[in-house]
Amino acid sequence: MTASYQLRTRRGQAPEAPPTTLLDWFGGPSESTIQVRSSLRHRLAVPAAAVDLLRAAAAVYCADRLTVRPGTWTRSIDLSVPVRDSERWNGARKALSEAISFLSGDHWQIEYRESTEPVHTPTETSPPVEAVCLFSGGLDSFTGTLDLLAEGKNICLVGHYGAGQTNQAQAGLFSALAQHHKGQQLMLRQLFLQPAAPAAGQLRPLLPDRETSSRSRSLLFLAAGLVVAAGYGPNVPLYIPENGFIGINVPLTGARAGSLSTRTTHPHFIASFSKCARQIGITNPIVNPFRTMTKGEILAACRDQKTLRELADQTLSCAHPEAARWAQEEQKNCGYCFPCLIRRASLHHIGLDRARDYTYDVFTDVAELEQDKGDDLRALVRSLNLPSKPTDVLRNGPIPAEEIADFAGVYARGRREILNWMTAKARSRNLRRQLPTP
Repeated sequence: MTASYQLRTRRGQAPEAPPTTLLDWFGGPSESTIQVRSSLRHRLAVPAAAVDLLRAAAAVYCADRLTVRPGTWTRSIDLSVPVRDSERWNGARKALSEAISFLSGDHWQIEYRESTEPVHTPTETSPPVEAVCLFSGGLDSFTGTLDLLAEGKNICLVGHYGAGQTNQAQAGLFSALAQHHKGQQLMLRQLFLQPAAPAAGQLRPLLPDRETSSRSRSLLFLAAGLVVAAGYGPNVPLYIPENGFIGINVPLTGARAGSLSTRTTHPHFIASFSKCARQIGITNPIVNPFRTMTKGEILAACRDQKTLRELADQTLSCAHPEAARWAQEEQKNCGYCFPCLIRRASLHHIGLDRARDYTYDVFTDVAELEQDKGDDLRALVRSLNLPSKPTDVLRNGPIPAEEIADFAGVYARGRREILNWMTAKARSRNLRRQLPTP
């Protein structure tokens, strides 16, 4: 069964017939079906193509969250969006559809409708910057920001958040960085966006069901970054700091392969997205300075070790940040999800791993971790016991032939980082017996 969605950005855009779900990005809280707060475009003359890309990405993200996955996992989703140059967008159709389908693991069909909406031109413009950097509140983006600041660049950070603790992490880290770098221009622009709750004022009230995964979030995050970068100028680079081990994200087990293994910054997704951006007229370079580095290597090479060590524990690199609330503790990384395990291994690499910084310590909270909280740890141990080969990096998607060796090196060094951490920190005799020899 195919789920159908239509993005409308103005009341004058005629609604398609039911059962199409309307994604209305206009009106007040009781009318709109997209809940949004944003400072992205404040005092920026953003090209129409970049605004349309953000809206298309937002529609994909909302459709993703509103379409509950079936037991077969893969979904079919049709989406109609208004754009200011439909001919150019139709030329980019293949690249964008490929990027979205690869990212979410679903079948997407996107139709572009011509829009006559005028381009907004601000009366005042923001001071220029030399770079725009995605700022999730996690350890990689924080380290990337420190490196750019250490180069003396004036930068604008871009954050996206929904419900939860991410907004607080981004705002707290930004405030601390602003105190450390008072002589440099440093800005934070944020986007809050998610499907609205059902409301009587909506032309077709949304259903309350929501998909718990949000694999298309990185599409929205990248589009938000490009809106800001393009608003500052066509050549201002967008940095997406993310380690290469997570970028290729080789499935830990056969059961986690394919659509069950996320592809947030996978080289194939980034290449397809970048191609689409160029085809619709956005020329800003998209740069991942960490694409062939492990997380531990990123931390070791950070150009501002003092600030990194002072503020690393305030970063949020966690798939379950709500775990602390359920455990009635102060906000922390959960300690048991896959991102937390990679985080701890990378901090061990620079001598900064502290179990007290996490809600759960995977090496001591045995009773809790014998349940589902230990799934990622057990999968990681099983993965480390499997023989690895260079072509493993192709298991989660294609990589250009000339880069396979580089990513194979990242994968091998990342596995070694994790094993070194586990060997040094594991207290359970049973767990020690399961680990291969470093």
